[in-house]
Amino acid sequence: MVTRIQAGDRSAAATLFEWYGERLYRQVILPRLPNRELAEDVLKDSFRRALENIAKFEVRDRSIFFWLRRIAINRAMDIHRNQKRDRCLPQESAQHSMSTPPPAPDRGPEMEETRILVERALSGLNPRYATALRLRLLEERDRQECADIMEVKVGNFDVILHRACIAFRNGYPPDMSDGDDAS
Repeated sequence: MVTRIQAGDRSAAATLFEWYGERLYRQVILPRLPNRELAEDVLKDSFRRALENIAKFEVRDRSIFFWLRRIAINRAMDIHRNQKRDRCLPQESAQHSMSTPPPAPDRGPEMEETRILVERALSGLNPRYATALRLRLLEERDRQECADIMEVKVGNFDVILHRACIAFRNGYPPDMSDGDDAS
């Protein structure tokens, strides 16, 4: 099926969606993004991205589902992060922390896998970029504090962070070929 899609067979892409679309939606996206409308958008965007990058996918001894799953998880996390950033922090943050249950116990291995992939990608970046990403996104420090730590102005920090995000996106996930392979 993957070979047919890589050759441009649109019906094979439709078949792939039929095989895995519902499973990705129910098992991967919806638990991370319980808003059905957003979850549907993430599903569509995940398949669009997968088809755009299908030429990079190597057919091996694993189902393509795992590759699609990683794309869907990344997109759901991006949307969740954007929503979190768009909220009014003082009032909604307190309400959110009280009403949000802790992560499901079975997500531990998946979260650890993601942490390892993120750390591997960060280690391949310019150290300054990695520092900017760690401060702003992992430690969730405000822009001014990040700029102070890095001894730059806020505007310069914003440029560093922007470039760091681009570099990270280009290097993440690091080397997908050794684990998430096709059918």
